[in-house]
Amino acid sequence: MAYERNTTSEYFNPIRRILIGILLLVLLGIFAVWRIDSPRVERFRAEITDRIVPSFDWALAPLTFVGNVFDDFQSYQRIYEQNQELKRELQQMKAWKEAALQLEQKNAKLLDLNNVRLDPKLTYVTGVVLADSGSPFRQSVLVNVGARDGIQDGWATMDGIGLVGRVSGVGRSTARVILLTDSNSRIPVTIQPSGQKAMLSGDNTALPPIDFIESPELVRPGDRVVSSGDGGVFPAGLLVGHVAQGSDRRLRVRLAADYERLEFLRVLRSRVVEPLSDPGSLLAPVQAPAAPEDPAAGTAEAGAEAEAGNG
Repeated sequence: MAYERNTTSEYFNPIRRILIGILLLVLLGIFAVWRIDSPRVERFRAEITDRIVPSFDWALAPLTFVGNVFDDFQSYQRIYEQNQELKRELQQMKAWKEAALQLEQKNAKLLDLNNVRLDPKLTYVTGVVLADSGSPFRQSVLVNVGARDGIQDGWATMDGIGLVGRVSGVGRSTARVILLTDSNSRIPVTIQPSGQKAMLSGDNTALPPIDFIESPELVRPGDRVVSSGDGGVFPAGLLVGHVAQGSDRRLRVRLAADYERLEFLRVLRSRVVEPLSDPGSLLAPVQAPAAPEDPAAGTAEAGAEAEAGNG
C-alpha cells in the first residue's frame, strides 16, 4: 500500500508542476498580448474579443437579471412614493370638495332668501344662525344680529321658504328666535283657499296643531297656511306651511321652513306697535268733562225771559 501511494505522488507532482507552468505561460502570453501596442496584435485582440465575448452572454445573464431586479425595485419605490403623494392629494381634494359642497349649500340658501317674494314695504336684515339652543321643552335659535342692527322683539323671521318664528330677546349683537314649534308660540293664521281663521300653537313637535278653526269641515289636508296679520305682530301673507292630518286625527301644519338646516334667517322689519297704556280706551273714547254752569248767568237769563213774557 505504501508503494502505491508513493507511485501516485510521483506521477501527480510532476503533472501538477507542468500544468502550473503552462498556466503561468498562458497568463504571461495573454498579458503580453493585451499590453503590446501593435496593429497586428490589435487585430488579433479584436478577433479574439469577437469570438469569445458573444459566447459569454449566458455567464452575464445572472448579472443582467440582478441589475434588472435592482432597476425594478427602484421603479417600484418611485411608484410607491407617487402613490403616497396621490393619496395625499386625494385627501386634499376630498377636503376641498366638502368645502365646495358646503359653500354651494350656503349659496343656495342665500339665493333662496333672495328669491322670497315679500311686500315691497317690508325691509329685512339677514343673519347667520350661531347656535341651536333648543331642548325638548324649548325650541329656539340664536342669530348674529341684534340691537346694533335695529332688531326689536316680536319681529318675524323667515328662511328661504317660509316663516320660522319671531324674535324674543335682543342683545347688542345677538338675538334669540322662538320657533313656531315652541310651546310658547301662538300666531294667527289664515287657511287658503277657504279663508278660515285659526291659531297655530306650538307643542314642541315638528307638526304644530291648528286651534280655534271657525269651520273645520272646510279645511282639507294640503291647504295652504299663511300668516293672517291679525294683531299686527306678523305681516300678512307669509307662508307658514300646509295642512296635514296627524296620527291623532288632529289638523296640524307641515311647516314650509327647513328646520333641519337653519343657517341663515331673514328678520323682517315690521311696523312698531304702540303699547297700550289705557286698555279701556279700546271700548269707548274718553270724553272731556262738561263745564259747570254759572248761577248768575242763569238768573239773568230767567229775568230776561220773564220780561219778554210780560211785554
